[in-house]
Amino acid sequence: MFETLKHDIQAVFDRDPAARNILEVLTYAGLHAIVWYRAAHYLHKKDVLFFPRLISQIARFFTGIEIHPGAEISRGFFIDHGMGVVIGETTVIGNNVTLFQGVTLGGTGKEKGKRHPTLGNNIVVGAGAKILGNITIGNNVMVGANAVVLKDAPSDCTVVGIPGRITRKKGRKVAGISLDHTNLPDPIAEKIKQLEKMINEERKNA
Repeated sequence: MFETLKHDIQAVFDRDPAARNILEVLTYAGLHAIVWYRAAHYLHKKDVLFFPRLISQIARFFTGIEIHPGAEISRGFFIDHGMGVVIGETTVIGNNVTLFQGVTLGGTGKEKGKRHPTLGNNIVVGAGAKILGNITIGNNVMVGANAVVLKDAPSDCTVVGIPGRITRKKGRKVAGISLDHTNLPDPIAEKIKQLEKMINEERKNA
């Protein structure tokens, strides 16, 4: 657990330009929420009753971030700002994932079993985005701010809009982790521009 927390702390320095020293980073609500979660998850895996949920609710009270102790979260996890983040019980999160404020990784109903998303490695989920249901998001994916994702997304793509629409970055693998989750391509806008271009060309040829 402590080795994983070291990676979580390093992720703050790697992805937050405002992080200048360890004392400052230790004040971050997102980091506090992750520390509380790691402890609660450890007890949850040991089949300890009551206390994991109590810890998660205490963390929610102090940080505004709710992470169910049953969620599976790998190392290098970073919550930037974090107020309003909700992570459901059967969520699975890979390595080096970044969530911004207002993100929900939730379910879609009262179904039992696996009912929350599975996120791969090297993912950025923009502010206010919702990823709902037992769906899978591949590796190296960027989810735009306020997107609502209800279906699987393949690796190396960008998801924007409501409902989430998938666009690839010109068919190339997305390199590294980019935190720019606002200036993203819009596949519908691109199609409209193509259509306008076709209409203008037809008018010229008429």
